[in-house]
Amino acid sequence: MMVITAPTSVIGRMLVDDLLDRGASLRLVVRDASRLGPRVRERAEIVVGSHGDAGVIDRACAGADAVFWLAPADPAASGTEAAYLDFTRPACTAFARHGVDRVVGISALGRGTPLAKHAGLVTASLAMDDLIAASGVAYRAVICPSFMHNLLNQARAIRERGVFSMMTDPDLKAPTVATRDIAATAARLLLDETWQGAGEVACLGPEDLSPGGMARIISEVLGSRVEYRQVTGAAFKERLTGFGASQAMVDMFDAKNQGLDNAEPRTAEATTPTTFRQWCEDVLKPAVRA
Repeated sequence: MMVITAPTSVIGRMLVDDLLDRGASLRLVVRDASRLGPRVRERAEIVVGSHGDAGVIDRACAGADAVFWLAPADPAASGTEAAYLDFTRPACTAFARHGVDRVVGISALGRGTPLAKHAGLVTASLAMDDLIAASGVAYRAVICPSFMHNLLNQARAIRERGVFSMMTDPDLKAPTVATRDIAATAARLLLDETWQGAGEVACLGPEDLSPGGMARIISEVLGSRVEYRQVTGAAFKERLTGFGASQAMVDMFDAKNQGLDNAEPRTAEATTPTTFRQWCEDVLKPAVRA
């Protein structure tokens, strides 16, 4: 039995579909079960509620062999500690109480670097990993750079003005990853019963790209000129207020702009298959033209 938290998230939806296709027995923790597709509701057990709630996650973990853990974005949280650590503590108690064999979580790059100590959401995410590992459960953190998926928030700007913007230096090359590859990595780890202890598995995409390089690829895929514009932290926060931006998010992107995501060595295992061009063809292009 595998418990999947955040099953309606971008990563969670793909993970659930993948595991069901492989015949896995799933128990999903979800606030609103109506957001699950009919196929999923028919084939998986459902526990309704927040996986940050002690009673909910305790019920979900009873008899579970493995858990997929994803702390959701919470703009209403009082701070990063509340959003990540306080949210995760009840789960750590449930993991230990029910003898869960292994947990796979989604986290960030940068462990062991000076930048990670002042990187906002990344700092909190790494502390969450430590908290889960300290519970005694076998744990793998799937550590990721920025998601290609984040550009969907700018589909309208790309369509109407031919521009997208971030805090990143236009010439800074860094890894970026497709959420489909993160979900595939999580599925592989959940299905593998051989690993033990605590560790990290990086998902770095197949190449490092600068925002300027992304703009060139987007332009080629869309057949129209798209430009990249760098913005200040204050402007970035103001623009993303509707998406729950906070100072912690600005601090995270500031650390990334100083090379946080470039510290992880690129290995064969860390190199995931989906190129930025392929993602643009499959995901961004339909969204821009919708």
